[in-house]
Amino acid sequence: MKKILIIFIAVFTLSSCEKDLTSLNTDKKNPTVVAAEPLFASAQRNLADILATPNVNSGIFRLLAQQWTETTYFDESRYDLNTRNIPQNFYAGVYRDVLRDLKEAKTLIPNNINTSADEKANQLAIADIMQVYAYSLLVNTFGDIPYTEALDFSNSFPKFDDARTIHLDLLTRLDADIAALKLNAGSYGGSDNIYQGDPAKWRIFAYTLKLKLGMMLADADPAGLAAAKAAAESSAPNVFTSNANNAVFKYYSASPNTNPVWVNLVQSGRKDFVAANTIVDKMNALADPRISIYFTTTDAGNYVGGIYGTSNNYAAYSKPGDLLIDPAREYLFLDYAETEFLLAEAVERGFAVGGTAADHYNKAVTASIEYWGGTTAQATAYLANPAVNYATATGTYRQKIGEQKWIALYDRGFDAWTEWRRLDYPIFNVPPGAPVLTYADIPVRFTYPVNEQNLNKTNYEAASSAIGGDKVQTKLFWDKF
Repeated sequence: MKKILIIFIAVFTLSSCEKDLTSLNTDKKNPTVVAAEPLFASAQRNLADILATPNVNSGIFRLLAQQWTETTYFDESRYDLNTRNIPQNFYAGVYRDVLRDLKEAKTLIPNNINTSADEKANQLAIADIMQVYAYSLLVNTFGDIPYTEALDFSNSFPKFDDARTIHLDLLTRLDADIAALKLNAGSYGGSDNIYQGDPAKWRIFAYTLKLKLGMMLADADPAGLAAAKAAAESSAPNVFTSNANNAVFKYYSASPNTNPVWVNLVQSGRKDFVAANTIVDKMNALADPRISIYFTTTDAGNYVGGIYGTSNNYAAYSKPGDLLIDPAREYLFLDYAETEFLLAEAVERGFAVGGTAADHYNKAVTASIEYWGGTTAQATAYLANPAVNYATATGTYRQKIGEQKWIALYDRGFDAWTEWRRLDYPIFNVPPGAPVLTYADIPVRFTYPVNEQNLNKTNYEAASSAIGGDKVQTKLFWDKF
């Protein structure tokens, strides 16, 4: 009997151990299913980091916009995109860390039993608005890109869709998202770092993004002009009306939630960047009140930019100002000043958006100065300068708007570079030295990533042929001048 009891206890113990061992296969700290809200928050953060970083492995847009230039190492200021594999890093970051997270969030939202139907509708619409924004970055960097077959990990060889077709589809998606938003319901709450889940604010953002994307079509061709007109006129009554509407991503003073500019310029201890003479010389000539915010003075008390595209002594030139290197410095996805510049341009193109070009231009300049901490009085005095005043400033509307918009888009290198490509102002500097470069060598797009060239060769070659050659000098479909 005693022997039987021992055997029974042993069997029971083994059975219990087997059950416990099975439960150990469940990783309670790393769930296999993630909720939609943290995925959405992650996508927002990743997109802000991608656009805000000055890291030369991916974030060279302040250099391309000639807002900053380099000191010891200046390959990127001379348009070497390949040594550091910059196109690959940017491309992969947007697809993998932004678009993929948003897609997964959209997949999970319908299955959340704790969320109302209206809240789900808002979450889906807002995630899609963020996807539209992210896709527009890729289209306006590369041209034709994977779109209809993108984000499917089972398809290693996605086709590249026509950039113009994608762009038009993004406008259609925005219309659907605007219609889908339920203004009396919530969405992501605190997981939304931009508008805290407020669908009414996202609706205004979507209209403003529609205005922006629509205006990019204006020079493409007659059909593009018509599409731009339709987008501008339908959006204008609903766009940003003050800096309070700005789409701001907030960083914090403590790591790891700090602005990447602080990480790369301060925390790293590196001295890689100084102000570029291109922007400093222009702002000095205009006595621009923002220069004291944008940049520091030299030991002599002056604002001096380093020579763009060559070696510069870090100690001798102005650097990004204190506000720029604040670890809690916010990143702007879209703002009121940009909106008013778009409306000024729309008026000049004959679109029925209300107001005069000069009025919208004045509002844009004022909004920018006030956003950066200046006063209304400073803006008024600045606009009275004959070189700034819309009636007397030099050039066509493209030059007047282009130069002031470029100044206003400081710290938003991607948008500043894009508006230079689209409006063709200001006139940039050509890097000196050897090998000799010309104005035509300034990149107007990124070349396709090496991975696409090597692993998706057939589709890459088709896309390259379709856009006119995979070169940095190949203009995108909307860049006609």
